[in-house]
Amino acid sequence: MEGLTIFSALGVIILAAIAHASLQMNLGSLLLLYHESLGKHLKKRTKFLVTNYVLGVSFLVMMALAATSYFIYLFFGSSLSTICLVILVGILVALTLCIWLFYYRSGRSTELWLPKPISRYITRRAKQTDSNIEAFALGLLASFAETPFVIVLFLVTADSLLKLSVELQISMFFIYTLIAILPLVFLRIAIKHGNTVVEVQKWRLKNKTFMKVLSGSLFVTLAIFLTAFRILQK
Repeated sequence: MEGLTIFSALGVIILAAIAHASLQMNLGSLLLLYHESLGKHLKKRTKFLVTNYVLGVSFLVMMALAATSYFIYLFFGSSLSTICLVILVGILVALTLCIWLFYYRSGRSTELWLPKPISRYITRRAKQTDSNIEAFALGLLASFAETPFVIVLFLVTADSLLKLSVELQISMFFIYTLIAILPLVFLRIAIKHGNTVVEVQKWRLKNKTFMKVLSGSLFVTLAIFLTAFRILQK
């Protein structure tokens, strides 16, 4: 039974991290920062801005996950109740429908669901970012804007982390963060190897439907996995 618990915990963490990585807010903001920065700064300066943006995203992910884990431990002990897990599964299914139906705005663009004032503010901040601390703050802001979609991922991940040994907790904590920021790393590598921001954006536009279906499918897969290996096993 202990082996099954570890397997289910690791499965939830990895699935949640991949679902997190499939969301597009951080990637879209980084592309905008790249585009604006390359027009104003030398490539070396742009690299520093991009690196600090990724550090900002990583920092918020780690702090949010650590805070969520502490919250669960403080109020629920080492495990959420079955009713809490059922509620989280319901939220995951609801978010799946939200992603499939209106995560992207209609039309030929990759503009996301964000309210217009927030979207305009993030766009303005990306265009005005000139220092490393501003890039770091933009990473924090872009990550925070995804909160309605990622908070449930943090909750199920934190609940799973608490079921592992300390060594596995630390390892999976950093593995979750690494998986969550992989699209940003891949973007950095793609541009380093000659792809332009325009080319990357065209790819995103061409594959928008696929990415939307994939992201929603990951959320519902996580819901099914939680139901099969966590709720029904209680």
